[in-house]
Amino acid sequence: MPISRPRLKVDVCFAPVKNRVFSLIGIYQNVTRKILILPGDGIGPEIIAQAEKVLAFLINKRGFDLELEHGLLGGCAVDAAGSPFPDETLKKAKSSAAILLGAVGGPKWETIERSLRPERGLLAIRSNLELFANLRPAVLFPQLAMASTLKEDVVSNLDIMFVRELTGGIYFGEPRGIRTLDNGQRQGFNTLVYSESEIERIARTAFEVASKRQGRVCSVDKANVLEATELWREVVSRVAKDYPNIELQHMYVDNAAMQLVREPKQFDVIVTTNMFGDILSDLASMLTGSIGMLPSASLASDGSGMYEPSHGSAPDIAGQDIANPLATILSLSMLLRYSLSEAEAADQIEQAVSQVLSDGFRTKDIHSDGMNCVGTNEMGDAVIKALTSIAN
Repeated sequence: MPISRPRLKVDVCFAPVKNRVFSLIGIYQNVTRKILILPGDGIGPEIIAQAEKVLAFLINKRGFDLELEHGLLGGCAVDAAGSPFPDETLKKAKSSAAILLGAVGGPKWETIERSLRPERGLLAIRSNLELFANLRPAVLFPQLAMASTLKEDVVSNLDIMFVRELTGGIYFGEPRGIRTLDNGQRQGFNTLVYSESEIERIARTAFEVASKRQGRVCSVDKANVLEATELWREVVSRVAKDYPNIELQHMYVDNAAMQLVREPKQFDVIVTTNMFGDILSDLASMLTGSIGMLPSASLASDGSGMYEPSHGSAPDIAGQDIANPLATILSLSMLLRYSLSEAEAADQIEQAVSQVLSDGFRTKDIHSDGMNCVGTNEMGDAVIKALTSIAN
């Protein structure tokens, strides 16, 4: 019986400015390719270890000419080097074809100086490497339809691609901070700012993605109250004129959140701002059964990228061998496909994950009656076993 697996792959070209297209495919062929591995904090080292097992299997089986390096990012970097994004990590990152990241952050570092918190390291690596486009596929594996919190008929065959702008918006805007007013009251403030060029390049990315899918883009904003997203809507509408075969719809973010729960299959590609994309893609993760199933790719215009699960560091379950490693393993699949042009190996990983689910293996977050509840390591081993069968 053939294995049913969702489509995670999308052939992508970036067009940051009109008439200038950068292809993601084939840039690093015929050279030794360097992969930087950043385990990070919380469950990061555990889930990265499973992805490394898969990568080691593929290197041995397929003879990939890859050089693996490890580095520090986030809280572990603060502890070891006094910075959430050490210079050594930046140096390694800039010389790498791609980066595989676990997760960063945790309560241990929530009270330290703001500039040293783990999340600042994550923002810094995105900014320094100009990883402006975050692709987050929300795809439901048929085997997990019962794990979704929504009715099966609402989520079956779900396939949404979130295209999130990643290096601008309120997460990067200045001025920002906490200040004391003349009356002695403290005030927190942030700045939401977008330039036309930032909006245009992410819009073109979304239209290019949609051209390889169902041909529909929904741009999400809050243009009725936020001037920055009023400009967003204007620029996206203008860019759409260069893509006459793509259907464009605009939607306010509050309505988009409601529609994702009410009728998620109406969406094909959703393009939105940094903060809105952060929130909406996490919301959509529960449509697929668990955020532990969602990979992501953060890409630059030259084809390099950083790949990571969409979930956080989950320090409450760290070290317990119960974290779901499948999003990280699927992120490795995206790395092989987008930055290394190894589509066949990427396909095999996705087939192996689907096989494991068909065989009834489940981590705690996606477990249901009658399934085999396994730990992080055992799930990784199951993927290797499935890969061995598929690759032979």
